[in-house]
Amino acid sequence: MHYSPRWISAALMTLMVLPSVLLTGCGPQPSDAGFQPERFLARGEPYHVTIHRDNWGVPHIFGKTDADTAFGFAYAQAEDDWKDIEAGIPVYRGTSGLYNGKEGATTDYLVQWLNIRPTINEKYATDLDQNTRNYLEAFADGLNYWAAQHPEQVNRSLFPLTAQDLVAAYVFQHLLFYGFEGELKKLNARSNGAEQAVALGSVSFNGVPVGSNAFAVAPTNTPDGATRLLINSHQPLTGPVAWYEAHIRSEEGLDFMGGTFPGSPTMGLGFNRNIAWGVTVNKPDLVDIFRLTLNPENSNQYRLDDNWVEFEKQTARIPVKLFPGLVWTFEREILRSKHGPVLKTDTGTYAIRYAGIDEIRQPQQWHRMNKANSLKQWRDAMSMQSFASFNFVFADKLGNISFVHNSLTPMRKPGPDWQGDLPGDDSSLIWQDYLPWEELPQITNPPSGYLHSANQSPFRVSAPGSNPDEKRYRIEQGFPTRMTNRAYRGLELFEQYSPISREDMHRIKYDNAYSTASRSYRYIASLFDKDFSREPDLQQAQKLLKQWNLHTDYENPAAALAVCVLSPEWSAEQNGVPAPPVKAELERCSRLLFEVFGRIDPPWEQVNRFIRGDFDEPIQGGPDVLRAVYGRGLEEDGHLTDVGGDGLFYFVEWDADGNLFVEGIHPFGSATQDTSSPHYADQSPLFVTETTKYPYYDPIDLMSHIERSYTPQNGIRSQAQVENSRHP
Repeated sequence: MHYSPRWISAALMTLMVLPSVLLTGCGPQPSDAGFQPERFLARGEPYHVTIHRDNWGVPHIFGKTDADTAFGFAYAQAEDDWKDIEAGIPVYRGTSGLYNGKEGATTDYLVQWLNIRPTINEKYATDLDQNTRNYLEAFADGLNYWAAQHPEQVNRSLFPLTAQDLVAAYVFQHLLFYGFEGELKKLNARSNGAEQAVALGSVSFNGVPVGSNAFAVAPTNTPDGATRLLINSHQPLTGPVAWYEAHIRSEEGLDFMGGTFPGSPTMGLGFNRNIAWGVTVNKPDLVDIFRLTLNPENSNQYRLDDNWVEFEKQTARIPVKLFPGLVWTFEREILRSKHGPVLKTDTGTYAIRYAGIDEIRQPQQWHRMNKANSLKQWRDAMSMQSFASFNFVFADKLGNISFVHNSLTPMRKPGPDWQGDLPGDDSSLIWQDYLPWEELPQITNPPSGYLHSANQSPFRVSAPGSNPDEKRYRIEQGFPTRMTNRAYRGLELFEQYSPISREDMHRIKYDNAYSTASRSYRYIASLFDKDFSREPDLQQAQKLLKQWNLHTDYENPAAALAVCVLSPEWSAEQNGVPAPPVKAELERCSRLLFEVFGRIDPPWEQVNRFIRGDFDEPIQGGPDVLRAVYGRGLEEDGHLTDVGGDGLFYFVEWDADGNLFVEGIHPFGSATQDTSSPHYADQSPLFVTETTKYPYYDPIDLMSHIERSYTPQNGIRSQAQVENSRHP
């Protein structure tokens, strides 16, 4: 992530904040005697868990209880991706500035401004049930235990981790996924660079798209009576929200395989024997901005109805490492109103009300979903409504398919313009409740027999007559209306191929074309009737684009120019800003390609690359196609390097008799940080050639593909010991 340091710099220059503490180092360092593995276990008895690594290095964690499994799950993640896990700890604690300097202070202020840690401390024992707390605390034990075993690889001042640290990560990440930071950026754009708005509006996933595909097909729409699901969330390929693959299984009913983020105790998507689901980002309107009227005689009061109300106040204290050995603690006032947290800017004072305020139950809901074994159990878990956003596409062994546009949709008062600034003095606009779960846009077993979610409107996820009824919803509920290229193209392909075979699912998933209905194509097509007769270079580029077949396959001669031109328009649509002039983009891209390749029509395989260590191969696909590949670095590197989009994904299928078949792929491998591991890039050759592997979900199948097995507290065991132990 990139965090703007501008407000800290301004504070230093203008002395708007005062130094309060001068420290040496970056926190207390435990002594070697105190940093022993057993001292970092909150539980007084051993954890009964075995980690089986298959021949792809993927961990299958089998425990006696859910908590045992959580301990092993944490330990396996730490082995594979400690770098990203450790990097996230101070961010979610609100102490990033202490370790990362001015760049980290931005998120520290955000964590305190949102009151995340006090809320968790207050609600942890009451809002989370005992099973969830046991699970989280065991996961924290697993991370602490690994860290204590490897003190030379960790920053010891961060330990011990707590379950509350883990909950903070859920709370923080959920806000970013539905676009909370985008609303703050818009506020900042109107406030002439106000310091707080800069700080709060600068948090993102480093510009890498978080989109996704998920589609399901019912037995009524397959030639063989099978039920099929594609799970295909799009994330950055590296970093704190890149997918990590694992299988977690306990004797208490947990038996789930799929993807999670480094340091997360629960799975975000995947499958078990009976059910599976995929997740896509939906970004409904969940943030409202209120303009407050201050008391001219007392700036610590704001008007609400006919009264002047005092702001709630607290002081944010943010330690920042200025350079090694010097830490400066900045103090900043935080205000809160009845609406939510407050920003005082140079254009006014604003309060922000957002979905999910004070909600901390996300890990409990994920854990319940991971343990669900039927559509009813899964829906019961979903009805907790602890997630502010996300679309879900579900399928099960019985042939059910379902789509849910999940959101904490505010019950807003009809009438006002909820897209603009709202009057802060009207208490009737301070919504308290959310649209009930059963009233959200959703559909189960549509007549069409298919569902396709690709970050589009929830009212266009299937054929006409098979979608949620848009007429039931009001404009102030803020459901998205956008259509992505992937949405248009997928719906076209489902109509073309139905009934859908296994091969058809692969064809749709790996399709690399743009739809003529998409904004991207219309943007390029607007060049076609322009007169470039006096500009021969642009005329040549125009001709090339007119001849483009809309695909991004290996030998395509127009894909490089087309993708270069359409990418800024796609980015503008993502950010809700106007697209740049298309002629200017044609000029820029023609010039750039000629400078780099000496031609404007290099084959796409020469431009679009997948690089992992020494592995460097071409890859098909591009921005916002179903084979989603988001590349960077053309100007610097002479090629685009895939940095986001398709990552871990699965094809899940139950045949007509209910037998499970799964295939999937990870773009790199299980050893996400260890360049010396054979599993650092062992799946990359399959990934780029659009082939898959089997995940060895079935324990009997797994036993013949184990690379090694071990218990974190007892070490590696031989294959004979594994086979003679309790059967997984």
